[in-house]
Amino acid sequence: MDQVQQFVLNPLKPYLAPITTNLPAPINDVVVGLLGERCHSAILLDLDVTSHPECVSLAVSKALGIAIISAASIVKVPQIIKLVKSRSAEGLSFTSYLLETASFVITLAYNVRNGFPFSTYGETSLIAIQDVVISVLILVYSNKTAQAGAFLAAVGSAVYALMVSDTLVNNTQMTSLQAGAGGLSIASKIPQILAIYRQGGTGQLSAFAVFNYLLGSLSRIYTTIQEVDDQLILYGFIAGFALNAVLAAQVLYYWNSPTTAGHGKELDNKKGLQGVGQKGNAALATEERKKLNAGSATTTARSSSSGGRRKV
Repeated sequence: MDQVQQFVLNPLKPYLAPITTNLPAPINDVVVGLLGERCHSAILLDLDVTSHPECVSLAVSKALGIAIISAASIVKVPQIIKLVKSRSAEGLSFTSYLLETASFVITLAYNVRNGFPFSTYGETSLIAIQDVVISVLILVYSNKTAQAGAFLAAVGSAVYALMVSDTLVNNTQMTSLQAGAGGLSIASKIPQILAIYRQGGTGQLSAFAVFNYLLGSLSRIYTTIQEVDDQLILYGFIAGFALNAVLAAQVLYYWNSPTTAGHGKELDNKKGLQGVGQKGNAALATEERKKLNAGSATTTARSSSSGGRRKV
């Protein structure tokens, strides 16, 4: 940090100070709200990263949190688009998304009830909404429309019980649920890992979502250590990162798999059509030969008949 201060910030102070000290009031208020008065003054007004190193760690954590929340707003949009375009849920595990949705709803309620900074958990609400959409699409494209309606009703009831009502679930029960949410988060990845392994391909699984998840879970380990003193949440992110790494490895391993998204079935169909075509060509060739032979026989017969008439 001393070298950054000496060789980067100090030479740039005459140019940066007029900008950082005259930020628009709304932006300035947001920064104060995120970093606090002391860190705001040290980093933005004084451009000093050496006197308060803890402020630098906090600023990095806040920046990562905002980046994760921003990325979470679109992290599963590619997956939704793939489902809608293909109208197929092949390669996707509904059980996996069901468990992940339950885990995120519980974690969101736990963070809200404990008053933790939104920058440390905000993405859970955005990803949970996208998980619900994907889960419904999986059921609909699997011809299970009634189950899709039941799933939506169950999610709505869970949100009401955990976040809207203050009496259905008390704080002690909420802590127990959060301990179980870590297990749900871990368990949610296992069905998807097994589905990919059994199929020998990733099907309609979005690689963008997988790798975004991997980076997000790694960043969340850092932000949780910096801003949230809660081992339940930290262990959940560590376990989630490990299993997200397995999923990412599967995506790379099966990248060019011929069985992805039912491609193997398409190949079988193509082979069958080729076989039919080959049989048809053989039949046509046989018929052509028969016609040629018949024509030759007729010509020979006519020649013999003409020769016989001349001799008479």
